[in-house]
Amino acid sequence: MTNPLRGEVVRLYKTLLFLGREYPKGADYFKDRLRAAFAKNRDVKDPEKIKELISRGEFVVKELEALYFLRKYRALKKRYYDIDE
Repeated sequence: MTNPLRGEVVRLYKTLLFLGREYPKGADYFKDRLRAAFAKNRDVKDPEKIKELISRGEFVVKELEALYFLRKYRALKKRYYDIDE
């Protein structure tokens, strides 16, 4: 019998893997940390605990997106506005 939350976990993993491509410390660093985090919680069977871990992962997704948007904003601001003024 498979866990009904498996699809959500796989989707979260793929999303994080995709977002990790632009991580400041490098994609390989992010991929190794992501794999370790998911392997650490591999044996969790309680559906409530799994939902809690999924919500934590979704929080990380939002934080990464905010990090990337901020980095792009700073790059555009630096490019188009003179800071010396």
